[in-house]
Amino acid sequence: MKNKIVIVGSSNTDMMVRVDHFPQPGETLIGDNFMTAQGGKGANQAVAVARLGGDATFVCCLGDDAFGNQSLELLKKEGMDTRHVRLIPGAASGVALIPVDKKGENTIIVASGANAMLSADDIKAAEDDIRAAGILLMQLETPIPALTCAAKMAREAGATVVLNPAPFPKEPLPAELLENVDIIIPNETEAAYMTGEQITDEASALSVIRKIQAKGIKTVIVTVGKLGAYTLDENNNLMLVPAFPVKAVDTVAAGDTFCGALCVALAKGYSLTEAIKVGNKAASIAVTRVGAQPSVPTAEEVFGSM
Repeated sequence: MKNKIVIVGSSNTDMMVRVDHFPQPGETLIGDNFMTAQGGKGANQAVAVARLGGDATFVCCLGDDAFGNQSLELLKKEGMDTRHVRLIPGAASGVALIPVDKKGENTIIVASGANAMLSADDIKAAEDDIRAAGILLMQLETPIPALTCAAKMAREAGATVVLNPAPFPKEPLPAELLENVDIIIPNETEAAYMTGEQITDEASALSVIRKIQAKGIKTVIVTVGKLGAYTLDENNNLMLVPAFPVKAVDTVAAGDTFCGALCVALAKGYSLTEAIKVGNKAASIAVTRVGAQPSVPTAEEVFGSM
């Protein structure tokens, strides 16, 4: 398998504040521990790939502003290929506003900015790298036409196309995207949006996975928080790959860390089950730390402790 992992997606500057509880409509809360950190699902996943030892190439759009230039410099320092990160004059870079409660749970409001300008032209500019990739990893914080173009291009070249369908859009995902996806990684909320069915037990988990497979996707991995992740084994039976128990302080980027780590493991030749274990391990470390990209562990922390 080719080792290159191309990540197509978003980059944001996260602005986080600790709160006792999430505010009700009209309520003003006094928060503490305000901090900014690099985020955006695409950038988080790209950093996870790079930091865990993967050969990462990132395709995204940033505004040519203070946030965007800072983001680009920090992405370069992670050791990834940033030749296809486009700085757009006059555009605002993406930002995310994130309150985090005392349980470590969060809600996120994203202002997309330049992320919404990612186009098929950006994908075509990265065509040589996409066609040379073993894995293409994408999320849904950038326009779906660009992602569909990338998925088709990668699939034609024999790459494994991995989609993390987050945040899930109001409209159903188009068939022309899904039919070019090899592995899809929704969490239980996104899986419910895709199928209209909640996961409450093993029977419903199996039903949800089969419904998603019916959309033309061979491999479905549903992450279920502190329980771990459901998928089907080689005999098509339901399997829960358990999480590593930890005390979570901040779940921001846990799913992104899982996706990046899983792709690195697959590129290294791990089986799907072993790759999910690697994803679970990486995510379990990330949730013990504050922030998106600051929480992503290193290869030594993950692979050295398994």
